[in-house]
Amino acid sequence: MTAPLKHPASVTVDVALGDRAYDIVIGRDVLASLGARIAALRPGVRTAIVTDRTVASHWLEPAEASLGAAGIPTARIVVEEGEGSKSYAGLSQVSEALIAAKIERNDLVIALGGGVVGDLAGFAAAILRRGVDFVQVPTSLLAQVDSSVGGKTGINSPQGKNLIGAFHQPVLVIADTSVLDTLSPRQFRAGYAEVAKYGVLGDEAFFAWLEKNHADIFSGGAAREHAIATSCRAKAAIVSRDERETGERALLNLGHTFGHALEAATGFSDRLFHGEGVSVGMVLAAQFSAQLGMISPDDAARIERHLSAVGLPTRLQDIAGFAQEGLADADALLALMAQDKKVKRGRLTFILLEAVGRAVIANHVEPALVRDFLQAKLATH
Repeated sequence: MTAPLKHPASVTVDVALGDRAYDIVIGRDVLASLGARIAALRPGVRTAIVTDRTVASHWLEPAEASLGAAGIPTARIVVEEGEGSKSYAGLSQVSEALIAAKIERNDLVIALGGGVVGDLAGFAAAILRRGVDFVQVPTSLLAQVDSSVGGKTGINSPQGKNLIGAFHQPVLVIADTSVLDTLSPRQFRAGYAEVAKYGVLGDEAFFAWLEKNHADIFSGGAAREHAIATSCRAKAAIVSRDERETGERALLNLGHTFGHALEAATGFSDRLFHGEGVSVGMVLAAQFSAQLGMISPDDAARIERHLSAVGLPTRLQDIAGFAQEGLADADALLALMAQDKKVKRGRLTFILLEAVGRAVIANHVEPALVRDFLQAKLATH
């Protein structure tokens, strides 16, 4: 597996869902084509852009200009940045603004932003007038390779992440890789955790390629588009086979059972970005798998080594404010895991590993084993 020698004009990945199939368009400066693509897809449509303040300062006007050039009227709805907007209050704000903008059933909501905006705007679209279509324009690496694809939308509950939501597929995804140049290094690294996840869970050759080419991805070289397209193809293939996560799609949650609990323990705050939680969670899942005799300790160490090499947190102790109550308490973390969406009749489900590139769904994991494992990790210095 080798990267292209030059930036492609664009790459299109198809999400094959029958009459609800849609394209993911990936490439530098493809945001400029937003209006033309929507006009071709939905002639005569009205739109409303949902975005956050930071993204708006960079990309709202270019998006509006593209829509205007195609003769598409649009409204703007700007929310505060961060997980705090992925709440009941944020959902109310966006829903009422969409109603005020007179967005009707045959119109489109445009989610211009990272995972928070995509989840929030997508969920608002799903429930507005019992369902309005929407377009994803992801502006973070994490959103481009993960949250913008597959139709999961929702908000957080005080009791856990993404517990309120709906499956609602977009009708188009525009992933402009040039917008990633405005991300902070920490935000880009957090998104990279989801890129690495695709290699860890199902494609060892891709993981090995990432080990060799991650510097080019981070610097904005041609490897970036290749990594994003490969990640999107992997997710699109799984989503097309298991849209509503009744089986195989659960593999995409590798690292998330641990990671979501850590995010909840840190109050869904900037202390721990989602991708950072996934990074720590993947390493914990690999180490737990090794403890159960499923994966070799060398493979578990290889995963940790790569994530650490790109600057991601890999240990509980790497998390800001680690010693605060709730984060350094195995029982408290286990209680948060019990609220995970993958819990079935009170029994924990984990995504574990048999090798780099081979993840499995492990149902009915014994909580006592998880608690003892966490206790040991918390005691590690």
